[in-house]
Amino acid sequence: MKLLVGTYEGATAVYKVEQGKAVNLTQALSGIGHDLMGLIEQPDLLAKAAAVPVDSDAVAVSAIKPALSVRNPGKILCLGLNYVEHIKEGGYDIPDYPAIFMRTNQSIMAAGEPLVRPSCSEKLDYEAELMVIIGKGGRHITEEKALDHVFGYTVFNDGSVRDYQRKTHQWTPGKNFDKTGAIGPFVVTADDLPDGAKGLKIESRVGAETLQSSNTGNMIWSVAQAIAIISEFTTLQAGDLIAMGTPPGVGHAKKPNPRWLRPGEVIEIEIEKIGICASPVVDEADLNAGAV
Repeated sequence: MKLLVGTYEGATAVYKVEQGKAVNLTQALSGIGHDLMGLIEQPDLLAKAAAVPVDSDAVAVSAIKPALSVRNPGKILCLGLNYVEHIKEGGYDIPDYPAIFMRTNQSIMAAGEPLVRPSCSEKLDYEAELMVIIGKGGRHITEEKALDHVFGYTVFNDGSVRDYQRKTHQWTPGKNFDKTGAIGPFVVTADDLPDGAKGLKIESRVGAETLQSSNTGNMIWSVAQAIAIISEFTTLQAGDLIAMGTPPGVGHAKKPNPRWLRPGEVIEIEIEKIGICASPVVDEADLNAGAV
């Protein structure tokens, strides 16, 4: 089932999406609420939602302004260096344990919202990523049982300010500028995708320019392995988000010159069978001045 959280006629709701149309599940079923946490925490509601028809009362998806599918995630965990060719283009050695970092809630935003290039740097990069939404929490989750803990999958742009990422051995500054991590707009439940969302085409584009093009089957650590590894050191909770790393083709590695995102561009991240996360790029100074 494809789901969308968004605002239509002034109200934010959860929608079920089929062929460009969306039905309001928040109105149709009591207890769902205004983001996906109702469905995540009440599996019986998910089955009822699947039975709701997308009929004549449906609205065009294009009329709905996307919102964050999980309004206030407890943890946003991100894998780095999860595609071999991306590791090579960055000049790293292939690790035997994934690079894992965290993002703040202030650093993320819904698809369609401006991706902000900060005033202190022009080195804003893009990273196309698969994102996992945890449905059932746990600690010491085995790889064999890990996919039972997945609610669904969405699209993530791990916007990175590269000079700040390189200031220290820890990547936290460059990965946590406000409004640099775009999520969504669609979430597809795990039952509607291959196990672990494996084998899906993943791309990033600006206009007709293809920046990255790969497949989620090329990840070093699978979704199941990532959940097992992460749950060794932290208790995963319903609604937590896990970003699965980016394939090769990022801007800082382009030759002969890096390819940074520029204000006025629209960066699109697309994952097969899930959807497109599009973000207009704006300069922080223009945003603060109200010019965009």
